[in-house]
Amino acid sequence: MNRDITSYSIVGRIGEGAHGLVFKANHLPTGREVALKKILIKNIDEGIPVNVMREIKALQLLRCKYVIKLYDMFPRGMSLVLVLEYMSSGLWDMLHHRQQELTLPRVKAYAQMLLKGTRYMHAHYVMHRDLKPANLLINHEGVLKIADLGLARLFWPDGGRPYSHQVATRWYRAPELLYGARYYTENVDVWAVGCIIAEMITKKPLFAGESDIEQLAIVVQHLGTPTEDSWPDHSNLPDYHKITFPESPPMSWTEILPGVEPDAVNFIKSFLLYDENKRISAKEALRHSWFRTKPTPANLEDMPRPNLNTKR
Repeated sequence: MNRDITSYSIVGRIGEGAHGLVFKANHLPTGREVALKKILIKNIDEGIPVNVMREIKALQLLRCKYVIKLYDMFPRGMSLVLVLEYMSSGLWDMLHHRQQELTLPRVKAYAQMLLKGTRYMHAHYVMHRDLKPANLLINHEGVLKIADLGLARLFWPDGGRPYSHQVATRWYRAPELLYGARYYTENVDVWAVGCIIAEMITKKPLFAGESDIEQLAIVVQHLGTPTEDSWPDHSNLPDYHKITFPESPPMSWTEILPGVEPDAVNFIKSFLLYDENKRISAKEALRHSWFRTKPTPANLEDMPRPNLNTKR
């Protein structure tokens, strides 16, 4: 692509991100629809914000059907413009504005696409660290893609590297992060995926706290007070002794997910374990029997395409 704003015709404004505005545009030489993410460089001496650099590096590394594409980037005055794949809608929109379209076959399709994207990221040693419905976008063909990789980080299989625990949107934040863990794995993404799949099925967030402490209290209320059997060494986490809750047994999953079919409950449970090392991996999850039971189409991506004409 030509690396100049004159090669694009702005169609309209899509929204506003953490670092700048996002516009829908047409690439004039090819006619391709794109999203232009305009990032203001507030202090030229400090350079490009670190989260933006991480997102660029991650998108350059990850070339997967289920991760949004970065086509190009170029400077524009005091801004950096990222040229991204245009996505017409998103999972957040579906959950909040078009609930009738989230049928069980479509939920399974989106769950499979999310898991394929997550499997690809983890196979390339990238953890997203902020998976949530607002960061899962959907194109005209109904393909779901992982976006907004500003918190993404490379990880090493043998661990040993500290990370910030102030990551992930609260409702999808794994319990080890809520307890201040600095050493954790890509399985923080797995926890988030389980929360997202449950939300797609029930049409409401699974753990919806108004503060970090309330978030942790809700998780403990549902899953029960952690023990050394359910979560080895959890008492060594940095913030464990700063927060105390009454001892409580776990709720039954039929109470947590009322009316949800047993195979789906079993599937969701496998993501939402205190011990991150026991959580199902994205690769394993794609082989789960839930994807083989009706009413899932034989080929999930061949299902009827949704009507995605809403603006973003």
